[in-house]
Amino acid sequence: MDARTKKMVTLAMMAALAYVVMVVIRVPVVLFLKYEPKDVIITIAGFLYGPVSSLIISIVVGIVEMVTVSDTGWIGMIMNVISSAAFCVTAAVIYKKNHTLKGAVLGLISGTVLMTAVMLLWNYLITPIYMGYPREAVTSMLLPAFLPFNLVKAALNSAITLLLYKPVVSALRRSGLVEKSSAQEGKTQRNFAMVVGAIFVIATAVVVILVLSGKL
Repeated sequence: MDARTKKMVTLAMMAALAYVVMVVIRVPVVLFLKYEPKDVIITIAGFLYGPVSSLIISIVVGIVEMVTVSDTGWIGMIMNVISSAAFCVTAAVIYKKNHTLKGAVLGLISGTVLMTAVMLLWNYLITPIYMGYPREAVTSMLLPAFLPFNLVKAALNSAITLLLYKPVVSALRRSGLVEKSSAQEGKTQRNFAMVVGAIFVIATAVVVILVLSGKL
């Protein structure tokens, strides 16, 4: 296969995997909000092939989710696409400009902040429409529910992305779907401090999810 065909095959595989993990892993957290890790796969695709790839997968998965497992219709689909794009595309844009571990971390932090802010705004504007909640009720839930949920979701996805990116890329290279790394890309490597930090974030996020869901 040529490079273009390999890229298309890889992106199709990652879009399918993002959909599968979204269907299989849906953890109720607070209210109607559920955690699912599809953004991890979409972000890895963006780190590999750039922000446009993240955007395309976000749209494709959002549409397929709408017609298969979602009960929120096209409005829910738009919300899902905006959420994934705000996080994944932002991270991929920054990582594309700085192909290092620092660039990856900065991109993920920026994606977390932007996604949280964007979803607060969109939940305020749209949730009363498609969930039938009074706007005053949604406003009262922004800080105690929507803010911590989106922060925890993005932080958890960021940490998992940092842990999985190198193993996933290494597996794709061994399969011949991804070319060997350049010298610049080789700077983005896991280290002990990053692994410990990511595990700490994951553990903290899990505890917060348990608290928000009333299980702890």
